[in-house]
Amino acid sequence: MSDLLEMKNLRIGATVYPPGEKPHDIEIVKGVSFSLEKGQVLGLIGESGAGKSTIGLASMGFGRGGVEITGGEVWINGRDILKGGMRGLRALRGAEVTYVAQSAAAAFNPARKLMEQVTEAALQHGRCTKSEAEARAVRLFDKLGLPDPETFGNRFPHQVSGGQLQRAMTAMALCPQPDLVVFDEPTTALDVTTQIDVLAAIKDAIRDTGVAALYITHDLAVVAQVSDHIMVLRHGEKVEYGTAEQIINAPQEDYTRALVTVRQIDHPEKAPAEPVLTAKNITARYSGTRYDVLKDVSIDLAPGHTLAVVGESGSGKSTLARVITGLLPPSEGQIDFAGRTLSPALAGRSREDLRELQMIYQMADVAMNPRQTVGTIIGRPLEFYFGMKGRKLRDRVAELLDKIEMADGFIDRYPAELSGGQKQRVCIARALAADPKLIICDEVTSALDPLVADGILKLLLDLQKKENVAYLFITHDLATVRAIADSIAVMYQGKVVRYGPKSEVLAPPFDDYTDLLLSSVPEMKLGWLEEVLAHRKMESAGH
Repeated sequence: MSDLLEMKNLRIGATVYPPGEKPHDIEIVKGVSFSLEKGQVLGLIGESGAGKSTIGLASMGFGRGGVEITGGEVWINGRDILKGGMRGLRALRGAEVTYVAQSAAAAFNPARKLMEQVTEAALQHGRCTKSEAEARAVRLFDKLGLPDPETFGNRFPHQVSGGQLQRAMTAMALCPQPDLVVFDEPTTALDVTTQIDVLAAIKDAIRDTGVAALYITHDLAVVAQVSDHIMVLRHGEKVEYGTAEQIINAPQEDYTRALVTVRQIDHPEKAPAEPVLTAKNITARYSGTRYDVLKDVSIDLAPGHTLAVVGESGSGKSTLARVITGLLPPSEGQIDFAGRTLSPALAGRSREDLRELQMIYQMADVAMNPRQTVGTIIGRPLEFYFGMKGRKLRDRVAELLDKIEMADGFIDRYPAELSGGQKQRVCIARALAADPKLIICDEVTSALDPLVADGILKLLLDLQKKENVAYLFITHDLATVRAIADSIAVMYQGKVVRYGPKSEVLAPPFDDYTDLLLSSVPEMKLGWLEEVLAHRKMESAGH
């Protein structure tokens, strides 16, 4: 079988402009070579900055954000696309090679119907007539499990769910009948229940159309379900390359082994204790809406314990956090915290209430002022709550940096000079600076690579032992839950459908939704996806 795609000694670079320093050139991809046959799927795995997306885009002769291909060759269908000029690249993109982005919501034009956008590339490149393209799109909607395939294309992007939009983007990539599709983290932003449906749809579509694919992700369990071969990347270099079976079951390199064993954290469940936080019969809705987002929710959390609140998007997890912090006053129920009943609204809470209840957000990038140094960011709670200044303040910031395993050399750096994991550690230090009794962690590891996320989770558990702080951990990642939780609340459509110690919640028999949630977490095992889908088909037939 001939190679569809071949990259030879690919080198990609960029010029960076660090604050206060002279511009200098860096190399992002350092001499990577591989080939891909027709009908095959190659998984590209590695942490942020490994070069995965950069290599994927290079298969279209494209460099994003000032990135340039500085050396090597990219061969598609027997020709080096880097020597064909812009005219050749324009003919290639959207025809022979197509792209599925991580965020479909950001990739679609909100003012145009889905059918127009799904068929656009096929029509622009003259691959078929309008009626043929629309008929092809309807077949793809059906193949990808989208509702009402005949009329689905009449909707606008905001009228469908995130999972449906991601599948629509896959249909858009397949409509021109390309030879190669680049899937760039296509399920990372999705809940596990939605992710499994999209994964299955993508795998079926690849098999049925015979298209070749590059599948880019930092989740090895996901890539194991769709790939024939896997290439592990780190710092722009190839670490290991092999069949999916070899990489998963017999990794040769230390870095690959670390990826395979990620999230194997030993966290014994703690015994019940008197709660520091109790939410009683909370019902809440957002202003201007007619329905309750939370419906009679009750939970409690003890000092030094972690309660994981899990469920898909829209289940009410983050809304519960907003009620607890006073950002959304409930219409019914009350919050008791540290022996007192909290005011429903933030404005009615004391400085002590605010100090003892802190929050760490999902996106560290937007939770910090980019114009403030690390020292200023961490120091703000110390000034506000304790009146610290001068040398005493700087010494305490240095202590907090030491607690989060960052040297005091970071104190004068700006957020732009930190990695994603370092930014999240600074946010943890800022929360700890207030000396809180409870920290709400809202999806704090979901935007991080597995190894970096692992380090954050271990840090949080270590700090919990030392500080006896309680964590309310909001997540849809069941691997994280197993690693850190003492108790679990499963939420669905605004209600708590299962609640109790981790050992009980994760033990059968399960209610239907918890069973669906737990069975949707990808396992580091070849054939896992097929097993789960076959099990669901049997259950469905039984009903």
